[in-house]
Amino acid sequence: MDLFAPAPDPSASQDTAPLADRLRPATLAEVIGQDHLVGADGAIGRMVAAGRMSSIILWGPPGTGKTTIARLLADAVGLRYAAVSAVFSGVAELKKIFAEARDHRRLGQRTLLFVDEIHRFNRAQQDGFLPYVEDGTVVLVGATTENPSFELNAALLSRAQVLILNRLDAVALGGLLDRAEAVEERPLPLLPDARAALIASADGDGRFLLNQAETLFGIAVPAPLDPAGLAALLHRRMAVYDKDREGHYNLISALHKAVRGSDPQAALYYLARMLVAGEEPLFLLRRLVRMASEDIGLADPQALVQCLAAKDSYDFLGSPEGELAIANACVYLATAPKSNAGYAAWKAAARSARETGSLMPPKLILNGSTKLMKDVGYGSGYHYDHDQPDAFSGDDYWPSEMAPQTFYVPVPRGFEAKIAERLAYWDGLRADRRSDRPGRGV
Repeated sequence: MDLFAPAPDPSASQDTAPLADRLRPATLAEVIGQDHLVGADGAIGRMVAAGRMSSIILWGPPGTGKTTIARLLADAVGLRYAAVSAVFSGVAELKKIFAEARDHRRLGQRTLLFVDEIHRFNRAQQDGFLPYVEDGTVVLVGATTENPSFELNAALLSRAQVLILNRLDAVALGGLLDRAEAVEERPLPLLPDARAALIASADGDGRFLLNQAETLFGIAVPAPLDPAGLAALLHRRMAVYDKDREGHYNLISALHKAVRGSDPQAALYYLARMLVAGEEPLFLLRRLVRMASEDIGLADPQALVQCLAAKDSYDFLGSPEGELAIANACVYLATAPKSNAGYAAWKAAARSARETGSLMPPKLILNGSTKLMKDVGYGSGYHYDHDQPDAFSGDDYWPSEMAPQTFYVPVPRGFEAKIAERLAYWDGLRADRRSDRPGRGV
């Protein structure tokens, strides 16, 4: 499966080649799990049928066939094939490849340049591809496991079509095992439950699955293995998860949406996915605090308290015991009544503050700390609320150049339903108080 290894010796026995290499597809039709691309109606299938190739970016998880598709594409449309890895190659090697491609083009042969892990090239290096793609010196096929929108520059993306490869599902992975058993001419030494566990452990990565299968073929076992026996023989693979890459943002987004959608079961699943994959618990606690403020707010004031208590519990206990407090806070948020009224009110208030600039508050609510300030009206006419009937003055606190605004509108759910009753009560009192005083009214 390594494109950058030396070419195999044709005289060497196929029996000694790695299983994944022996099962490498010979045609695009043999590629498993990507029919939406290589099928007759897929983008790649249509390119091959037309005999014309444009630059593409293959985006997908590890072990889904990006490298294999690139190699087979070159054969299918009759292009010369060249490959580099962004991990090992630099500018000097790229210049050499471009010069060779230009020489072959003069002879009438175009080059398909496969760039593995293209996202690892920096922006300036990515710009270096542009003139050779534009003038047709190379047809670029880049492979990346990261979201191209974040990792590739706009100029390169505008010249290449992004094609998304699917994570291999259980059916596709089961088909790979069927092929492996056909090549080995014997079944894997697994009971059905263990076979399913092996497929699940691959996490959508065909290369990983075949490497595990090859290990099993090489082990003599007295009887087919059950899931426990399989686990004892093979190290289970951790889920693919880069804490500073797209997997991180996808899962935290899924967790946030599940909490907002009041689905505690899904919320717990995504929380566990992140913790099991090694996410920093304090990051998750910070996000839960944000959810408590943004999506629950005053509909349940205890939501924020629960999250901060979970943070204290985790600080006190550490992992793994403290993770239960995080899980409890997650469930509390998912099952709490929801309101974004406070979030919306804050955004509206901040927007109004930016628009109105430095308007002076009314003088009646300013402290007259000096004689001069009192002489010009600071504090004049202020009613101390605690001395008023119902401890409520109903004074107008808005700048005189600005009409009173309504930012916070509580929802009729949870504790905010009671807040709405209070606001209605105070609005009624305010109207009564102001009707008895001169001013601009309610």
